[in-house]
Amino acid sequence: MAEQILLRTEKDLPYQAISLGSMEWNRTGTWRYLRPRFDNKVSPCNEGCPAGQDIEGAMVLIGKGKVLEAWDLFKEESPFPGVCGRVCYHPCESSCNRAEFDEAVSINALERFLADEAFKHGRRVTVRRERKTEKVAVIGSGPAGMTCAYHLARMGYAVTVFEALPVLGGMLRVGIPEYRLRKKILEAEIDQILELGVTTEINSRFGENLQQKDLKEYAALFFALGNHVSKKLGVPGENEEWAMSGVEFLRKVSLGKEVPTGKKVVIIGGGNTAIDAARTALRLGAKPAVLYRRTREEMPAFPAEVHEADEEGIDISFLVSPVRLVMENGQKKLECVKNRLGPPDEDGRRRPVEVKGSNYFLEVDQVLTAIGEDADLAALPKKIGIQDNIILTDERGATKQDGIFAGGDIIHQPHTVAHAIGSGKRAAIFIDCFLGKKKWEGVFDAIRIGERGSLSMRRYLRDEKEQPPLSSKTVLLKDLNLDYFEPKKREKTTRLPMGKRRGTFEEVNLGFPEETAL
Repeated sequence: MAEQILLRTEKDLPYQAISLGSMEWNRTGTWRYLRPRFDNKVSPCNEGCPAGQDIEGAMVLIGKGKVLEAWDLFKEESPFPGVCGRVCYHPCESSCNRAEFDEAVSINALERFLADEAFKHGRRVTVRRERKTEKVAVIGSGPAGMTCAYHLARMGYAVTVFEALPVLGGMLRVGIPEYRLRKKILEAEIDQILELGVTTEINSRFGENLQQKDLKEYAALFFALGNHVSKKLGVPGENEEWAMSGVEFLRKVSLGKEVPTGKKVVIIGGGNTAIDAARTALRLGAKPAVLYRRTREEMPAFPAEVHEADEEGIDISFLVSPVRLVMENGQKKLECVKNRLGPPDEDGRRRPVEVKGSNYFLEVDQVLTAIGEDADLAALPKKIGIQDNIILTDERGATKQDGIFAGGDIIHQPHTVAHAIGSGKRAAIFIDCFLGKKKWEGVFDAIRIGERGSLSMRRYLRDEKEQPPLSSKTVLLKDLNLDYFEPKKREKTTRLPMGKRRGTFEEVNLGFPEETAL
């Protein structure tokens, strides 16, 4: 007599590959009680975005032709899709699963396309919550400061942004040349922030004509001063009138001030400021040359920017350091020395070591120094916690003093626009928790996007009952059934012809036409 099998629940089902064999063994119809389980897992592009954008959701909407709705989704997390679509180093693309399968999706160019379409159609952002009575002061109008102001305004807070310069935007406005980021794009996105009721006070420098005692009416403060002070070379002659920091040079050009450079301009440094200064000098009619003390592989500048500098014919000399700036017989000269690479230093890059007897001179008209930037934190209260010229913050962006938060380049994080935006959003979330006297400990688990620290404002503002819980699991290529995918070539943006780049600050990256994006 055959043994009877009694199945009370799905747990009693024997293991069997459902793609093989038949279901004849199951005569009681137990399958009708089974339901597939769906986990809301994280896409790697979403996890890879420091600004916390829902890239996956936006790509789905674009695929359906819902361009403005995709822009709305981007604006829930950041006020700057038009900016990021132009200047972000797009770590989302290096995280994209297709980068391992064929080529990464052109997410950065699509973000720019969405922003440009929204501008064209006059799309606007609406406030989500009723006005609150508390006031918040934001010191600094760069990407971190304006992002914090934007989200707080959307939550109903009265926000005032104080800016030391005569224009808003921080380094976005005075540190990124117009051939990379057009002023009208930045100004349009700042205007959308101001339309939410954010007020501003320009020419207000903290520690000078703006003191902490002037901010007593504000229930919380967010410091986002940015790094506007160039590091010194530490060599004789660097204070000569024909030597200038790269950030000062870019600031003056951006503000429309006259900057006589002469023909022979040497830029010292290997970061984004050095490359931007060189490409700006080229457009002003100079013949720039960049000196970097290590090799191309160690350059901290974004590879795409270095590639464009190469395309434009800018000479970059590697393994060279400055020794001194001198004036001999009426001629300005820069003494240099050649290097070789030694053991790695504290940041993992191999240390440049001077090659004895390799000194040589370059005749110059102007020297621009760009070996890094620092913040001026001298006026900030010491009790907030400052170490090595960095403001110490916890996972909320909060300092050691209650009600004071900080973000952007003045805290310990990578110095990118996307990270600054992410820190501004983080501060807005936890300023809201602070002012609303909410317990913040569980907030991270509810709104965290993967494991790299990005947070979702959309999830924070929505009732948890409206959305499934977000798994911490990120879906990688190995988790996918690749039989459902076909290899495709990555769409590339159009570029300004090389012949039009000298003598003009026209935008180099021209983005996607509509037929390519859709």
